[in-house]
Amino acid sequence: MLRLSGLKLPLDHPAEAMPAAICARLGLEPGELLSHVVVRRGNDARRRSAIQLVYTVDVELSDEPAVLARFAKDHDVRPRPDTDYKFPAKAPEGWSGKRPIVIGAGPCGLFAGLILAQMGFRPIILDRGKVVRERTKDTWGLWRRAELNPDSNVQFGEGGAGTFSDGKLYCRVKDPRFLGRKVLEEFVAAGAPEDILTEAHPHIGTFRLVSMVETMRRQIEGLGGEYRWQHRVDDLELERQGDGAQRLRGLYLADGSFIEADHVVMAVGHSARPTFEMLHRRGVHMEAKPFSIGVRIEHPQSWVDRARYGNCAGHPVLGAAAYSLAHHCANGRTVYSFCMCPGGRVVAATSEEGRVVTNGMSQYSRAEFNANSGLVVGIDPERDYPGGPLAGIDLQRHWESMAFVAGGSSYHAPAQRVGDFLGNRPSTELGEVVPSYKPGVTMTDLSRCLPEFVLEAFREALPVFGRQIANYDHPDAVMTGVETRTSSPVRITRGADLQSLNVTGLYPAGEGAGYAGGILSAAIDGIKVGEAVGVAIAAG
Repeated sequence: MLRLSGLKLPLDHPAEAMPAAICARLGLEPGELLSHVVVRRGNDARRRSAIQLVYTVDVELSDEPAVLARFAKDHDVRPRPDTDYKFPAKAPEGWSGKRPIVIGAGPCGLFAGLILAQMGFRPIILDRGKVVRERTKDTWGLWRRAELNPDSNVQFGEGGAGTFSDGKLYCRVKDPRFLGRKVLEEFVAAGAPEDILTEAHPHIGTFRLVSMVETMRRQIEGLGGEYRWQHRVDDLELERQGDGAQRLRGLYLADGSFIEADHVVMAVGHSARPTFEMLHRRGVHMEAKPFSIGVRIEHPQSWVDRARYGNCAGHPVLGAAAYSLAHHCANGRTVYSFCMCPGGRVVAATSEEGRVVTNGMSQYSRAEFNANSGLVVGIDPERDYPGGPLAGIDLQRHWESMAFVAGGSSYHAPAQRVGDFLGNRPSTELGEVVPSYKPGVTMTDLSRCLPEFVLEAFREALPVFGRQIANYDHPDAVMTGVETRTSSPVRITRGADLQSLNVTGLYPAGEGAGYAGGILSAAIDGIKVGEAVGVAIAAG
């Protein structure tokens, strides 16, 4: 088969238009096209009066070599790549060696555990939190009653932080082995809608993710894997080697127990601050890395739909509109939209008492009234937190604590209308836009809980974004603070074999280790690290 990319058709095209467009694009007679399968569908909305759907299709032709020769210089016509997943190792029949450990049950840990289980290595998966439905109840405890469980919340527990998100399943990582396809296929097998295999920007939503991770847990258990909930790892047992390096020998848990381990996947997520501190104390090599801080900004979804799609707003094929914005400011900072959630809500995402953190989530339908997105500014260690590997954590905690106080010291979040923010005055009441954050917001002045350079960058960027997305800088749009958990503030450095640079047997993985950003990239990294562990075990 051949793969044809960039095939454009009108928004409301009939089904029969697809084969006709393929034949026209490739210069074929109708009988020369034997079959076609849609691989990807996106849209081109640059001309709102004539929005087009953009397809990638796999086509079977009567004379494929001739077509390939005719389009040899056309990068949109090429042989269909082999996207089938192939395991790099398998456990020997009756294998009974020391089982690998996966710490963390988020997307990275889930897929590291799944791959190891599918290879026959019967992993043990540890998580400080609870199974997803119990964790959901604890999360609602913060949202509905302002009661935080530090071990079971938006950040910790089965499914990880991605469970309470938009469930976006796209990323910008290079994927020459099509591991992202493996992730999507496993999600579909676990109950995700099949359209995630073809949509250019697939998403699942929170409610579907809950049942999916349960299904995948049962699959791992059926293959001999084991989950241990409310098992927090507090320390490592390390053995110093003759060359000065260290080798992992086991894990100490919070209940005082010890687990021997030679291969451990560290997939703890970007908010595992006590774990980062423990690793640093144990001498595991790590470094501070860049991340971003800012707020969540909300607009009615209808405003965004109209700005992006014009008269086509509300079309069922298009769904709720999203956006992606960036602006390079005069002060040298970059302001950009982050984790945009169409038709969703802003949620409380703290994992530590006395701090306020915001994030965004939405359901598969994306049918709620508001759109929200992170509005954030990039920061880096050299300029903003030069105090060592853990300095970024200290910076996050500082502004989260300031936000807690600005919100009234009750887990309410500080919020401000855009018009008041641009006018340098505190907000005292809401306008047309009603914020969605629970347990509630306190109208105030966001300068109380954000650095001055962030405020300065926002004041320059908001009018610019308003010229790109109508009403983006509307006076009644609401900014809710603070967004600090955009990515991990540390990188637990690793080598080409995916092990820690200075601790043999420790495999840093996923977003917490600084090697991913979002569900799909974390899952892909989990597969890579799970494979590396399986290969190492199989090699003896």
